[in-house]
Amino acid sequence: MDTYKSSRINHLEGFFSQVIDSKQPCIKISHAQRGQMTYPRLLTWKRVALALTVAVISSGLSAAAQSQQMVDKLMAIKTAQDANKAKLAQYTWTETETISIKGEVKDTKTYQVQMVNGKPQKTLVNDQKASSGGREGRVKERVIEKKTEEYEEYGQSISALAKQYTTPNSEALMAAKQAGNISIQPGSGTVSLVIKNYVKQGDSVTMTVGEQTHSPVSVQVNSYLDDPKDAVTISAQFAQLPDGTNHVATTTINGVSKQLTVNDQNSNYQKQ
Repeated sequence: MDTYKSSRINHLEGFFSQVIDSKQPCIKISHAQRGQMTYPRLLTWKRVALALTVAVISSGLSAAAQSQQMVDKLMAIKTAQDANKAKLAQYTWTETETISIKGEVKDTKTYQVQMVNGKPQKTLVNDQKASSGGREGRVKERVIEKKTEEYEEYGQSISALAKQYTTPNSEALMAAKQAGNISIQPGSGTVSLVIKNYVKQGDSVTMTVGEQTHSPVSVQVNSYLDDPKDAVTISAQFAQLPDGTNHVATTTINGVSKQLTVNDQNSNYQKQ
């Protein structure tokens, strides 16, 4: 037993002994009863005090161990993420983005993507908008065009929001830890970080990482744009390339209020 733990036990045992031997009202033993108390009974009281002391100290040590375990896990995630960025920068890939409204596909875009200065840079390759399906008057065409622009802008906004959640941010994770906003849930070969107030106040995130790789496996998010009433849900799945490079495979983003869904799929990874 280390010196600190031993000194704490001796200190608290002495405290409980004083309480037992004193006239504190919380110990309902009369003066006569105290005088008649035998050595075995006193020994029993001291054993109870010692047991309570050990329980208190063990609880504190357990909390400290859990806190250190979380710090170690967050640092491992940061290390893995930094290494993965360097590996991902060697690749180009294709991103297919599909925008649907009330389940009906309105637009499908294809991008060529590569990492530039640590951030993905997209180049539009193809844009296939859904046909209106008939002749429209000029006024109605303008209304449709304006509505389409609004939905496209909204789709871009919720897609940008999703990127903040699907790329692990070590600083935000550590800040959440310091605020007491992360808990760890072990799984089968994975560990889930359950986080609140991660990117926005009131959001909730479940980030599942591989127990050995420390790389993301999936992310589930409940968030919003500017107003909490404008709810956005995000579900992302990750995959690994043959050399172990981790990447976002698919992302589904739902803008609840507008019934708009953005589906992103990344494929065709090629080394530059």
